[in-house]
Amino acid sequence: MSLPPHVAWVRVSPKPGRNEEMSSLNLIEGLGIEGDRHARPDKRNQVLVMDVETLDHFELRAGDIRENIAIRGLDAAELVEGDRLRFGTDAEVLISHPCAPCYKMDALRPGLQEELRGRRGMLGIVTRGGVVLPGDVVKLVPKQD
Repeated sequence: MSLPPHVAWVRVSPKPGRNEEMSSLNLIEGLGIEGDRHARPDKRNQVLVMDVETLDHFELRAGDIRENIAIRGLDAAELVEGDRLRFGTDAEVLISHPCAPCYKMDALRPGLQEELRGRRGMLGIVTRGGVVLPGDVVKLVPKQD
């Protein structure tokens, strides 16, 4: 029996170039992740969600692409704008757009920026606050047409 989609790890980026593993994340509705440099109400990239399977495929480690929430069992590249991800019992993120790989990816490995095109995870906006913990079940609520 396989596990349902779940949170593998959580990370915060307090400053440019830093991405730290945390025991939990506090998502604040309309703002983002408490303590993260992207936490602002006018941003569409408050949270970066990435799947562990893709990281493994590209032989990347936790934090290499600056993900905030790593999930196992759900392919982030299959998410679309308007999908919602619920984490545990409270927190919810509205998927806003794919995360474009930047030139910094090539510092990890030459050519990685191009390899990750369309596969660097999805960015989203916190629509319901709450605490996200490793092991939390992830529920996909597909976009309503």
